[in-house]
Amino acid sequence: MSSQDMLKNASTLASYNVLLQVMFRVLTFLLNAFTLRFVSKELIGVVNVRLTLLYSTLVFLSREAFRRACLSGGTDHNWRQVINLLWLTLPLGVLWASLLVCVWLWLLEVPDPLTIPHYGPAVGLFALAALQELLAEPLWVLAQAHMFVRLKVVAESLAMVAKCVLTVVLVVSAPQWGLYIFSAAQLVYTGFLVLCYIVYFLRFLGSEEANRKFFPLRGVADLLPSRVEGEAVIDWTLARLTWSFFKQSFLKQILTEGERYVMTFLNVLSFGEQGVYDIVNNLGSMVARFIFLPIEESFYVFFAKVLERGRDVRQQKQEEVAIAAEVLECLLKLVLVIGLIITVFGYAYSHLALDIYGGSLLSSGAGPSLLRCYSAYVLLLAINGITECFVFAAMSKEEVDRYNLVMLALSISFLLLSYMLTCWAGGIGFILANCLNMGLRILHSLFYIHRYFLSSQWTPLHGLRPSPLLLLALALSAVLTALSEGVFCCDGGWLLRLLHIAVGAGCLLGVLVTVLFTETKLVQFVRTQLLPRYGKKHT
Repeated sequence: MSSQDMLKNASTLASYNVLLQVMFRVLTFLLNAFTLRFVSKELIGVVNVRLTLLYSTLVFLSREAFRRACLSGGTDHNWRQVINLLWLTLPLGVLWASLLVCVWLWLLEVPDPLTIPHYGPAVGLFALAALQELLAEPLWVLAQAHMFVRLKVVAESLAMVAKCVLTVVLVVSAPQWGLYIFSAAQLVYTGFLVLCYIVYFLRFLGSEEANRKFFPLRGVADLLPSRVEGEAVIDWTLARLTWSFFKQSFLKQILTEGERYVMTFLNVLSFGEQGVYDIVNNLGSMVARFIFLPIEESFYVFFAKVLERGRDVRQQKQEEVAIAAEVLECLLKLVLVIGLIITVFGYAYSHLALDIYGGSLLSSGAGPSLLRCYSAYVLLLAINGITECFVFAAMSKEEVDRYNLVMLALSISFLLLSYMLTCWAGGIGFILANCLNMGLRILHSLFYIHRYFLSSQWTPLHGLRPSPLLLLALALSAVLTALSEGVFCCDGGWLLRLLHIAVGAGCLLGVLVTVLFTETKLVQFVRTQLLPRYGKKHT
């Protein structure tokens, strides 16, 4: 497969992933707004922080390293050995589940059973849901490596819809079940996910389409662990790379979910405060997660296939390096522009957004300040996602091992900063600690990218230089929307709120028009690579 074809597939995958994440976040957004009316903020804190942290930790530590290693190098693997390696995620998951369930039940503070009953069974059910999802891991990697872009969208869409429907029905009809509601919904979600992948591959393997695509596996038996005489059971090169990524993933998980670990293990916030913080956090990260994360995941696959891991840029195919550099520059410009827009408009519209979403429960107190700080953090989150995406795809195994030491230092500093800043500034301290650590990670990635392309003619870091006219438009928008908030928002009724929204819409339109006329290379990239209706036509 040529680099152009891989770029086309990665762009299509990114487009579908963005649409999928939009649907996920919108459904979650609406579901949280709905459940706020029926359950307590303490219950939301336990589910969205404590139990979700158990689930995400178990799944991440069990599979993330395998995913990164097995997706390196594209489809040029002995897939029997890769499948055998991927099935190790399940016993590893059982080990992690045994350890984490003991920690969650016996080492952490247990919620009051009178206000939040059924905590113990819920811990076990969330761990079971994570193990259930690991059953689909070999199929997920196969689908990603061979660019089955629609499978992930369909599977996760059906699973999310089923989860939301069950949650709404049970919250309305049996709110006294408490944590059982969310445990059952999580089991249904992972069950639908696994079922969709199994059904797809049962129909696909051995079909004419599989033969036409020269798919490496022929039957269902090839999806199960097996051994062939004369060859190793697993690919030991990938196994060693997996171990390197595993050490890194452990640290990355602490950085990614650091505030939840601090809340869970150090009890710096009550369960009610955790619930409010988590709702604000989810609201603030919606755009980051449904736009930036899918782009990062999809283009990591592209960079990993186009670049030769650990080799000097001069020793690689120059055509493919040129494409990678151009794509990196455009991606950096894209996330920079989106991040700046979110930062500027997030400041003036945080209070209004929280008031509409959750009423005085969220808009009073520290809620608006939390969301304003998070709007600025989104900019750093966006840049770090793309720079680390490239760096992880280009690093050699030895460089990955060295970077693990950097991640270790960042993890320790993040935990210390989170604790100290939270004691000083409450929930805002979490965001400030995240900003500092994200800034350090960005600096490390920028230095690596600069050195990587230093001996070549390409300068992809120019993507972090927005046009002066765009900066001027953003500065004017920041001033106008801040003045509008002071005059029109948010206690004067809906008419004044609508005027405030109209001012923001006008400023946003002006910024977008400026982007169209000043960032022509970026606009062309978005039209030809990221939008699905242009992807098939022009790529």
